[in-house]
Amino acid sequence: MVLQHTIKAIIRRGDTHYVGECVEIAVVTQGKTLDETVENLREAVALHLEDEDLSEMGLAPDPTLILTMEVRLWHPTGYFSASGAHHCRG
Repeated sequence: MVLQHTIKAIIRRGDTHYVGECVEIAVVTQGKTLDETVENLREAVALHLEDEDLSEMGLAPDPTLILTMEVRLWHPTGYFSASGAHHCRG
């Protein structure tokens, strides 16, 4: 079995906070700022993996956290997501 060297997470802006959610493991956290959210995500992942057999989870020792941020780009006729999909302004 090939072990993963990375854990992927997505950060989104909510109504009042940023939310960080891991893709491969059950970890979700939030913060008022991006920096706080990233730090909370690091801590939550470390706590989740503590005392676990990483190989049983499909992870290599000392995995790296890869973050992706979902953003909206403002445009005079509405908003565009980072993928380019158009969202009308309300």
